[in-house]
Amino acid sequence: MRILLIGDVVGKPGRKAVQQLLPALRSEYRLDVVLANAENAAGGIGVTPDTARELIDAGVDVLTSGNHIWAQKEIIPFLGGDEPLLRPLNYPPGVPGRGYWQTERFMVVSLIGRTFMGSVDCPFRAMDQLLKELKNKPPVIIVDFHAEATSEKVALGRYLDGRVSAVLGTHTHVGTVDSCILPRGTAYVTDVGMTGPVDSVIGVDTDSVIRRFLTSLPNHLEPAKGPASLNAMVIEVNDSTGAAISISRVSRVVA
Repeated sequence: MRILLIGDVVGKPGRKAVQQLLPALRSEYRLDVVLANAENAAGGIGVTPDTARELIDAGVDVLTSGNHIWAQKEIIPFLGGDEPLLRPLNYPPGVPGRGYWQTERFMVVSLIGRTFMGSVDCPFRAMDQLLKELKNKPPVIIVDFHAEATSEKVALGRYLDGRVSAVLGTHTHVGTVDSCILPRGTAYVTDVGMTGPVDSVIGVDTDSVIRRFLTSLPNHLEPAKGPASLNAMVIEVNDSTGAAISISRVSRVVA
């Protein structure tokens, strides 16, 4: 099985990049499943029902998210529906939505870190509980770990090594060069990167970000304009055992 996880989709430029590039990527890599982190898809913060459907219509099979999942209030009832949009599994009990998406062939889990990210339940124990209690788990399990601290991401990858097919980090919007297959067969990367404007500060208009750093005053931040890059990881997995065979980076730019 070949799976593509597209890094944090930022605003309209990121959605446009997915729409333009995904059909060719599906063919080139003979993809079976496409995942995308959509938590910045609506104007750079959060996701709306319309932007979620836009990505699904473009060919994304499951949407993951992170700390901005609640930013657009209209998404809350959408999370309780049938669309394949996840909020992090380790939010406290009682919040809307689901933290994993399961089919007969594969499962996708959305997790969020705790270091520098706010108060949520432990992602390590949340995965322990899910893997222990869930019946009829498919062999292929992909985890999107949306976290700030590289140490927390590496630790979770090592913790889940051999129990899931891949642990793929998102959130920082900066792709890392440490993709590997861990000793027990789990594919890992600290951060997939961003799908959004190239001429930007992690997808955001450069001048407004610099102004905030210079003045320490709050000001409106919005996605930058211009050419966009798509950053993703493609993972090949043995669909009988769930063990990863390969992991490699995909990077494309559209005008």
